[in-house]
Amino acid sequence: MSDSYLSAQDLSHSHNGYPNASDPSFAPSNVPSVPTIRKKLMGYVGFANLPNQVHRKSVRKGFQFTAMVVGESGLGKSTLVNTLFNTTLYPPKVPLAPSEERPKTVAIESIGADIDENGVRLHLTVVDTPGFGDFVNNDDSWRPIVENIESRFDSYLEQENRVNRSKIVDNRIHACLYFIQPTGHSLKQLDIEVMRRLHTKVNLIPIIAKADTLTDEEVLQFKQRVLSDIAYHNIQIFQAPTYENEDEETIAEAEEIASKIPFAVVGSDQPIQTPDGRIVRGRVYPWGVVEVDNEDHCDFVKLRQMLVRTYMEELREYTNDVLYENWRTEKLLSMGVLQDSSVFKEINPAARLQEERVMHEAKLAKMEAEMKMVFSQKVQEKESKLKQSEEELYARHKDMKDTLEKQRNDLEDKKRRLESGRPLTPEKGSTQRKKGFLRST
Repeated sequence: MSDSYLSAQDLSHSHNGYPNASDPSFAPSNVPSVPTIRKKLMGYVGFANLPNQVHRKSVRKGFQFTAMVVGESGLGKSTLVNTLFNTTLYPPKVPLAPSEERPKTVAIESIGADIDENGVRLHLTVVDTPGFGDFVNNDDSWRPIVENIESRFDSYLEQENRVNRSKIVDNRIHACLYFIQPTGHSLKQLDIEVMRRLHTKVNLIPIIAKADTLTDEEVLQFKQRVLSDIAYHNIQIFQAPTYENEDEETIAEAEEIASKIPFAVVGSDQPIQTPDGRIVRGRVYPWGVVEVDNEDHCDFVKLRQMLVRTYMEELREYTNDVLYENWRTEKLLSMGVLQDSSVFKEINPAARLQEERVMHEAKLAKMEAEMKMVFSQKVQEKESKLKQSEEELYARHKDMKDTLEKQRNDLEDKKRRLESGRPLTPEKGSTQRKKGFLRST
């Protein structure tokens, strides 16, 4: 037999003419063994690149930021904005002539600019409020500012309600720089009223303008007075958020920024030369030079660090997640739109069990009270029926007693007659004789 055919012994170890692989005698020597590959979680998968993907997408899309500056005229609002973003957003203002007519209301002006820094594009919008606090009667000077903020919320809500929401322009106010006049005393009533109107709609950042007019001791005392007034009137100002698992350097930086609020700043976009030959941004006085970027001279560096370098994204998120959502909820409720508060609500299982237990206990207490009320009602009805039956029985008893008493009296009367020999009833003959006698007569 040739080698191309299987022998009978080989067929005995096969099924339907094919070799049985489970048979120990069937072990092909020319087939290499393939090792089993097991994936390890510690191996590099690639989702660690998600932050890089978000970074590339964000850089490609660009960023939008809208800031509002509120304060009286002459406090250096435009100069500080130019200093913050190192660009000329506001041209130098020309003072009005005495004969020119001044505005009678607070005007709202918006200036937009596209800023590019290291390949990152930022569309910056600055909303100015010229004319604020310049009148004799400033009772309603806050109204145009609040209306402008709410109109921006209305515009964003209208864009969200569109069918096509691919191109939503976020023009909401993300930060409000409120400039306080450096009086050194405390907040004016106008400042308190305006901040009370704004703190629930924007991230309020108080700023002491022109801090170079105060000494260091006066700045510290003025900050304490401002913070005490803010706390007394329950005004919420923006606080640097804290996160878990932060390193010590980040925590120390956040604490240092929080300790500088309200920021005492000096604004200047003009380069000057110091006596030692350095070129800095600042102001020259007969007694020396005030450097804007020197932390020993003012808090401008900390303000820029909080507003731009560290917490710009937190300002945007807090505006969207808290301030806008609160306003949106009130707006929809005022329009008559109702929604179950439990929808889209994160529920803690333990809290849910506790809530259900409290509801069950309240339900049992309600049922117990209802059962007690029904029981007492039935008892009262039964008592009234028993009392009525008792009265009826008493009346029947009295009638029967009176009847028996009458019968007893009749029997005693008959007994006395029998004992005395008198008949109980009159005789017939005597009666007839009496009638005949009466006829004869």
